[in-house]
Amino acid sequence: MRASIGSGQSAPLDTNRLALVIGNSTYPDADSPLPQMTRDAEGLTNVLRNDGFLVDAFANATRLDMIRAIDHLRARVHFNSIVLVYFGGYGIQSAGQNFLIPVDAKIWNEEDVRRQGVSIDRILSQLKASGARVRLAVIEASWRNPFERRFRTYSHGLASIQTSENALILSSAAPGQIIEDPDELHGQLMAALLPQMDSSRRIEDVFNNTRNAVVSATRGRQIPVVSSTLTESVDLWPARSGAPASSVGSAASGRRE
Repeated sequence: MRASIGSGQSAPLDTNRLALVIGNSTYPDADSPLPQMTRDAEGLTNVLRNDGFLVDAFANATRLDMIRAIDHLRARVHFNSIVLVYFGGYGIQSAGQNFLIPVDAKIWNEEDVRRQGVSIDRILSQLKASGARVRLAVIEASWRNPFERRFRTYSHGLASIQTSENALILSSAAPGQIIEDPDELHGQLMAALLPQMDSSRRIEDVFNNTRNAVVSATRGRQIPVVSSTLTESVDLWPARSGAPASSVGSAASGRRE
């Protein structure tokens, strides 16, 4: 697979809590890099590992990388699993579904989006079918479609992400809304999310507080969406020792065998 992110675990593993983190920054065909996304992915990976999640994390993943990573995650899932999926990179909606775009995608029309992208709706459905008790997702992909000039017709922003029972989704912007690159170390969503993960215990509070922080920081120009069908209270770090989460560093490299 592509370069893995982060170092070894920094807290005892809880195999009931699984995460897949993908940050895609380099899109050769789009010629529009998103440098914050690999940094955002590393920052989230560090915090999740510090909280005892078993995390697979990858930078600049191809479609094959993403499919294999999802299959590997599904193989680990059991009936008591709490699973978190993060994707940072380009996302494009087509026919009411949202497709996460791998770095090797070559997209000229909406058919290419559906053929080469990876559906977030399908990922969540697969995790439910695999038996995951709780599904969590953070999707930082509401950037302007870098291929839009090639399309005859296209839609801006992402569509609403459909949630089944016991799921919680945090999207970086409202349906149809485009977020702008702030040219900062991290995207607005992750800059707000990481401190919340270090200060709040309930995951629903973390996501709601993150949304409010982004709205305040951008003066309403960016409004994340929290979609919840949770039927139980979910703690982010039930066995945490009280140590602060790892600080965010620069993206690490290294090949996964």
